[in-house]
Amino acid sequence: MINNDVLRSIRYMLDLSDSMVANTCALADPAFVVDPADVAGWLRKEDEAGFAACDDRTLAHFLDGLIVHYRGRDESQPLRPVEKRITNNLVLKKLRVAFELKDVDMHAIFESAGFPVSKPELSALFRQPDHKNYRVCGDQMLRNFLKGLTLRVRG
Repeated sequence: MINNDVLRSIRYMLDLSDSMVANTCALADPAFVVDPADVAGWLRKEDEAGFAACDDRTLAHFLDGLIVHYRGRDESQPLRPVEKRITNNLVLKKLRVAFELKDVDMHAIFESAGFPVSKPELSALFRQPDHKNYRVCGDQMLRNFLKGLTLRVRG
């Protein structure tokens, strides 16, 4: 899925302003500074003037910032390195951690979006990529998860 779509969807879900998105990125790494004007470009549609593509590094900082915001940071541990490549599976995993979702919650979220997922399918999404039962999370699956999570968060 396109990084801009993921960012746009999460921003809508949590009703975040541009400055709050920038601040969330800084929670993951205070040295990573995002200008709210850049955020406005990332949130525009591709055919609008001023559109800017959101790179993997920025989305990774934003998702890690969400985790820090909702779960807190363990000060005894050093900052985790940010992933260089973001996949749909990684977005799913980071949102699961940020919102402290269990398997039951994940199934309910997919069900509420009208996209039921079996237990083996769900567990395959969170395996290591070199595992024989690993499954790639498709765009449609991530879109439905974001839709269901939005229904859960916004009511």
